Amino acid sequence: MARYRGPACKRCRREGEKLYLKGERCAGPKCGVERRQYAPGEHGQSRQKLSTYGKQLREKQKAKAIYGLLEAQFRRYFHMAERFRGMTGTILLQLLERRLDNLIYRLGFAPSRRAARQLVSHGHVRVNGRKVDIPSYLVRPGEEISLTDDMKTNPIVAAGLAAAEKREKLSWLACSPETLSGRMLNVPTREEIPLLLNEQMIVELYSK
Repeated sequence: MARYRGPACKRCRREGEKLYLKGERCAGPKCGVERRQYAPGEHGQSRQKLSTYGKQLREKQKAKAIYGLLEAQFRRYFHMAERFRGMTGTILLQLLERRLDNLIYRLGFAPSRRAARQLVSHGHVRVNGRKVDIPSYLVRPGEEISLTDDMKTNPIVAAGLAAAEKREKLSWLACSPETLSGRMLNVPTREEIPLLLNEQMIVELYSK
């Protein structure tokens, strides 16, 4: 599956805020947003007044960057969310949060979603004891997620666990760092998803 391979820090600078695409680096002095507090490119330092469409577009681009998706993938999730009964924006975020690579990051087994995606793709993740190497796999409540035993000494996993200790614990996840396992207890409500994002603007953009 295709994915964005460019500089992660440029995406944070473009949105004008930290999206934590590179884990602990984003919290330190090497963060691109801290060093250059303006958008990348020749006209990055000029003032720009966004139109309504521009604001909606930026919210969509921000969501795509956070979850590491390209346009076709993201649009597919939106159309999937439209088929459910309820608020489309909230359902969209719930679907994205249920992705296996996202849950590996949320459980603290990787310092970033990009690193979590690599763990999944390389076959180090088990769901209910069965190997799953598809990052977009939608986890169902109650399913157990675990890493293989050889990952207990992996530096990427160690960095993820250290970073997770500084983050707020999520009530909809149960995690056992000692056994490198956890599970999603329930589908999170919007209030339980720690994300500064206006999903309604994304719905308005795709509804034009």
